[in-house]
Amino acid sequence: MGKSKWLVFIIKKTFRIESPMLSQEIAGVKFSNPIGLAAGFDYKALLPNFIPALGFGWESIGTITYFPYEGNPKPRLGRLVKSKALMVNKGFKNSGIVNIGQKLKRKRFDIPIGLSIGKTNSQKIVTQQEAIAEIIKTFKLAEKANLPVKYYELNISCPNLYQKISFYPPKNLNELLKEVSKLKIKKPVFIKMPIESSNAEVAAMLNVIVKYPITGVIFGNLQKDRKDNSFNKEELKKFKVGNFSGKPTQKRSDELVKLAYNKFGDKLIIVGCGGIFNAKDAYEKIKLGASLVQFITGLIFEGPFLAAKINSDLIGLLKKDGYKNISEAVGVDAKK
Repeated sequence: MGKSKWLVFIIKKTFRIESPMLSQEIAGVKFSNPIGLAAGFDYKALLPNFIPALGFGWESIGTITYFPYEGNPKPRLGRLVKSKALMVNKGFKNSGIVNIGQKLKRKRFDIPIGLSIGKTNSQKIVTQQEAIAEIIKTFKLAEKANLPVKYYELNISCPNLYQKISFYPPKNLNELLKEVSKLKIKKPVFIKMPIESSNAEVAAMLNVIVKYPITGVIFGNLQKDRKDNSFNKEELKKFKVGNFSGKPTQKRSDELVKLAYNKFGDKLIIVGCGGIFNAKDAYEKIKLGASLVQFITGLIFEGPFLAAKINSDLIGLLKKDGYKNISEAVGVDAKK
């Protein structure tokens, strides 16, 4: 559909909401609205020309790795309808940075497009140093190709990978960011964070992150705790593998957005991701400290025009609270 300019034009004119109340400039990048498509959906880079018509203000492609990866053994996806969640077990399924680079090169996009980067899901990568070296090679290829992306995401939090290499311990995270900083990347870099870590562990990670030229953090990734009260227990029994997106991530995502904003809101841009199904969900994250928000699962359950609906309803919520721009609402509830 994105190849048909007239179709994109018609859908965009019909559904897309444009308002100065929703626009922001963040880290030198102009966002016409705060609603983004999270990494994990468009891992083939097929949608950048089409999703602006659906109302999205930005999109993350990927997660992309150095080598292609076909995906974990099936099942890779599944619905938990009563839990309003998805089982996710793809493990960075993607065609590799070379292929994606060729697809994106010399393209132009109507909204900010970002590239999410992670380590290849390979049993051959067994050490921390090997994982870091491979991530750095991916960044170098992306930079050398001069891809038309406005920002990068560094995904350190996918729970569906081989090998228990972890960048959560401060020492390991420091080693990774030290190497990334040597690249002197001029574009904003966001780090996709876990939600299963404790407040103290997350604070320790943030203490490392703010020492480097990192623009912001995204909270967060999938829910690993199958005992979380948001699940319908019978639905969970159907899935022996994978972790979960959607409503089971919402509460913890909100908590960590608030924590990060209160501790480092003056140093980091906070992005809220997890359990957004309507404007109220998005607005809650914004008022807790998120300058931008993103989702996937809400799109699956609520339909393709959810972003447009959220933007429309956000304008109403902002007017009700007396705000002239979305930026005025960021963090207003974080101290409560």
